[in-house]
Amino acid sequence: MNRLARMAVARRNPGRWHWTDIAAYAYLAFGVVLMFGPVLWLGLSSFKTQAGLLEFPPSLLPMSQKEVRVEGHAQPLPLFEVTMEDGSKRVLAQVRRIGIQAQMIDPANPGQSIRVPIDKRVPVREFKLATENYTEPLERFAFTRFLWNSVFVTVVATLITLVINSMAAYALSIYEFRGKTAVMLMVIGTLMIPITIILVPVYLVITKLGLVNSLWAVILPGAATPTGVFLLRQYMLTLPRDLIEAARMDKASEWQIYWRIVMPLAMPALAVLAIFSIMWRWNEFLWPLAVLTKTEAYTLQIGLNAFQGELQTQWHYLLAMTVVTLLPVALVFVFLQRFITTGIANTGMK
Repeated sequence: MNRLARMAVARRNPGRWHWTDIAAYAYLAFGVVLMFGPVLWLGLSSFKTQAGLLEFPPSLLPMSQKEVRVEGHAQPLPLFEVTMEDGSKRVLAQVRRIGIQAQMIDPANPGQSIRVPIDKRVPVREFKLATENYTEPLERFAFTRFLWNSVFVTVVATLITLVINSMAAYALSIYEFRGKTAVMLMVIGTLMIPITIILVPVYLVITKLGLVNSLWAVILPGAATPTGVFLLRQYMLTLPRDLIEAARMDKASEWQIYWRIVMPLAMPALAVLAIFSIMWRWNEFLWPLAVLTKTEAYTLQIGLNAFQGELQTQWHYLLAMTVVTLLPVALVFVFLQRFITTGIANTGMK
């Protein structure tokens, strides 16, 4: 912590400021605002009400109109600061609005009705977190089920991807066989094929297998990724061959060499691929949208799309659930980010 504090106030010349110090701190501050400003805006907006999101000019903090309960009225009444004819200001509650006139009452004296032009009143606002934006979707819209589906797809697909890609990378990096270069070129060549080209053929295969509306239809088609094979192969090429030959001389099987020697040594590259796979699977939208039509099989990304209708979009629920979908990926990145630099540096990827 002390090292971080010293780094935060470091200067070119101790004891005085240099113009390069000011320029560096300004540049870093601009970068922080540029990168984390939208995330901060998203987080604060997720606690706003639907009306608060649509107001103009927008406010950074979640503000809502203050309400008060008045005897004789079943629902709370909104409070306004009203400029009276004599120039004085009073806080009144609005009963109803008729055209350009508003019927107001004094909460302390509700028996007297006051008519006020609508341009003479200003809403009384207060800081308020709309926590129901998070609780209601989980209770009313089966978002807990969507969350479980996304977790299941992400975890299972990532494990399968790590196993299949590491096996392919092991064969392409350790073994010597005819056509090895051609196979690697084919693997790399598939990177240039967009998903829209293979969407229909893969969908037909999934239909023939009877996997439509099954989570396995989302998991299996992307189990082997050319990016993962290339990344792991480049890392495994750096492993010492003498170690593998020594294991073979000790009568170790190829499976034992792969599982007990190569996999532990390739852990940094596997961690990088795990991060990429989790991000790909967690944020995948197009393919699940094509193969999942039943609500109980929806993933989070498809569930978010349900809040967007033809005539109205429930932005308060949409923003809140977007924050929920961002949290798992952020946590995974925090715990595995130390492997990214090591893994990518040793794979030769840019």
